[in-house]
Amino acid sequence: MYKLTSELIFPNPTEATSDGLLAIGGDLSAARLLLAYNSGIFPWFGRNQPILWWSPDPRMVLFPDKFRVSKSLRKTLRSEKFKITFNKDFERVISYCANVPRNGEVGTWITLEMQRAYIALHTLRHAVSVEVWLNNHLVGGLYGINLPDKKVFCGESMFSLVNDASKVAFYHLCQYLQTLDYKLIDCQIYNTHLESLGAFEIPRNEFLDYLCT
Repeated sequence: MYKLTSELIFPNPTEATSDGLLAIGGDLSAARLLLAYNSGIFPWFGRNQPILWWSPDPRMVLFPDKFRVSKSLRKTLRSEKFKITFNKDFERVISYCANVPRNGEVGTWITLEMQRAYIALHTLRHAVSVEVWLNNHLVGGLYGINLPDKKVFCGESMFSLVNDASKVAFYHLCQYLQTLDYKLIDCQIYNTHLESLGAFEIPRNEFLDYLCT
């Protein structure tokens, strides 16, 4: 495992351990975070841990045109009960993502340090949020890192306070990315919820190829 210094550099992602851990240390500056995402690397660590950088193999991805709409979600979309916005309330979206409980999870990896770093990226227009509103209340959303030059969106987290709200945010993100001819959404690591929405795993080398073309 590589120990980062103040030098703005990462090792080759293929040098990661079998569980995907690549490096430790460094900082969460905008320059380092952007270098990481453009290199197929992302930070993921908990409270009282050093900064850990990952590049897992395989990699979970979703092609925007392959988002899976269930019958129940299609009914929700047809109801048009939600209002969708982009980048209207990034700070609250990331705060909700950090604090809304999830089934089977305790605590959060979205620490205050992480929140400040991604809010800074949002200020620089590199981090994007999608908001879902119901009766003028924020009830769902997601955020991630946008790599427009590579036509790749790196999803980070989403939350839902009412049924289907986060799925609605994801659906509208996919629709928007399709209009811009984006190649894929990086979902990072496998989970069953993402799989149910159409995401699947590909070899890391194949994922890295998308970032190079």
